[in-house]
Amino acid sequence: MSDFSAPDTHINFDAPATFRKWPSLNNQRRTDAGSPYLLVDDTLDECVQQFLAKPLQTRHLYEIHTSPQAPFVGAIVSAESVAELAHLRDFLMRAATALGPPDAETG
Repeated sequence: MSDFSAPDTHINFDAPATFRKWPSLNNQRRTDAGSPYLLVDDTLDECVQQFLAKPLQTRHLYEIHTSPQAPFVGAIVSAESVAELAHLRDFLMRAATALGPPDAETG
């Protein structure tokens, strides 16, 4: 994965990140049990992929911790924000591919 840039936008999906899960009971967060525990220590991109692989009904139990990247990425990326971040990542990847240099055969 690479850095993608647009005017006033820069998100480093290669940034270090951790994927964490809150302790739960009956599919509800147990905030009395402390803090979320570590599942994956990798890149922001990998953590987003791990999140998207989880069932929709349990995604509220997960969060991603990373270095803040204003204005889109906070230190803790909540379940609500991860899907939006994934859509942005996919859009930027498609845009980079579409706007890339012409290949040698057609160039």
